[in-house]
Amino acid sequence: MSLTGKTIKDSYKDILQIDNSNSGISTSVQVVKDGAGNESALYLGDDQVRIVPENDDTTSLLSIRDKDGDTIFNVDTSNDLVQALGHNVTTQYAYFGMDASNHQGFLANTHYLVAFNNAGLKSGGSNVDFGTGTDPDNTFTTANTATQYAAQLVLGMWRVPDDITIDSVTHIEGAYGATGDTTRMHLKSFTFNTGSTSCLTAGALLAHNSDVTNDGNEQAYLSSWTVDSANVDADKVVCCFWRADSVNSDYSAQVIVKYHLR
Repeated sequence: MSLTGKTIKDSYKDILQIDNSNSGISTSVQVVKDGAGNESALYLGDDQVRIVPENDDTTSLLSIRDKDGDTIFNVDTSNDLVQALGHNVTTQYAYFGMDASNHQGFLANTHYLVAFNNAGLKSGGSNVDFGTGTDPDNTFTTANTATQYAAQLVLGMWRVPDDITIDSVTHIEGAYGATGDTTRMHLKSFTFNTGSTSCLTAGALLAHNSDVTNDGNEQAYLSSWTVDSANVDADKVVCCFWRADSVNSDYSAQVIVKYHLR
């Protein structure tokens, strides 16, 4: 549209303006309106620009696209997300893992702690376990007992310093023995009680995978997990666990947690 040949009465509603008593742009931001007085999402000042939607809904507040229409940058105020190339701009990855030597001595149907950042977990042949229930235990007590030493536990603890949202969890596992087992894994958050033997409390399931029927050392398996509860509050501790229904083989595994700050 062009204003050429248009009268004021036929075009004034389409003209953007700032309601500032004919003083123009000022030091404080002011909302940009159309000629009928309807407010836009744009605010302007002489040193700043502000964008505020009338409603937080699924419509993108700000979207930058290439010539083909592909979204390069997107601001979603409904979900408080900023995305670039389809990824949250605060996307990060955390890693848990173990090798077959860490796995030695694991008992059937028992949940064992997996190391954060692939740190070694074995100490004198001891393994840190979180029970034999359907899911790992919701608490852990440290003690002067092998498998309960604080030094053993902290190697599997990921303390989250900021509020995060988990986007996905995947893992790859491989057996050492010719005969495999049915395996499964869990990710849980805990309240960390510093200086207390009641070290971890208030366990909550974050994610789990479906059982993997592992046929032994001639193949590796990739598993995509179900995210049960995506949000983790700052100062929580996240732990990863391994469980197998029998003891035919030792295993190596690596777990990738994709998350973003919130």
